[in-house]
Amino acid sequence: MAHEDGDTRRAGRSAQSRPAPARARRGRDVGAVGGLGEVMSEVARSLQQEHADVEATLQTITAGAVDAVPGVGSASISYVTGRRTVESRAATGELSRRADELQTGLHEGPCLDSIWTQRTVRIDDMATERRWPRFAAGAAALGAGSSLSFRLFVTEDDLGALNLYSTEPHTFGEESEDIGLVFAAHAAVALAGARHEHDLQVALGSRDVIGQAKGILMERYKLRADDAFLLLARVSQRTNRKLVEIARELTETGALP
Repeated sequence: MAHEDGDTRRAGRSAQSRPAPARARRGRDVGAVGGLGEVMSEVARSLQQEHADVEATLQTITAGAVDAVPGVGSASISYVTGRRTVESRAATGELSRRADELQTGLHEGPCLDSIWTQRTVRIDDMATERRWPRFAAGAAALGAGSSLSFRLFVTEDDLGALNLYSTEPHTFGEESEDIGLVFAAHAAVALAGARHEHDLQVALGSRDVIGQAKGILMERYKLRADDAFLLLARVSQRTNRKLVEIARELTETGALP
């Protein structure tokens, strides 16, 4: 991996950050503040509508990145759970999905380095890339010419990176990185909010199901609330299943496993 100097690290840019060639500046003009503001406002409105739907939030982030960052042809999110399992999520095209899967299979690549060690990682030309030779050769065979990866979040053992791909080499420069950093920071906050709200809804739903199951047992066997919960817990241990699953089965079928 190329070494970053102090100024590059503070800016959050990749080590080789420089202006992109003129041909890479295509699509919506987001270089101006007004253009970027318009795009980010649209993305923010879409994210607000998703609330606790994590998958829909991921889809909004990748679609928004294609629209916001100059030069992007395809985008995806690498999602790491338990610091072990890496999966490609919300890919906007076949190129991004297969390139992510290639990194996962080879255990090397820019998005993995972005997640674990750097904030921004860029490949200018897959054909001449030497930091990750196996990935670069495979990605070039898939049709990727260049890529840009941003770390989205690190939360306990869960990590994530936003991956942007182009079919042409030397597509991404300082403008792409600057806009991408703004977008990734905004998306990370939205994703964290969606995950938190989703977890909260799941927890509240589990509490309600367990409460209903306890009520059934209390009525059926004339138990106190604490004893009904202990009965659910014993069945959970004996069957090696989550307590909430036991409670849900009881409320749905009327029978304990």
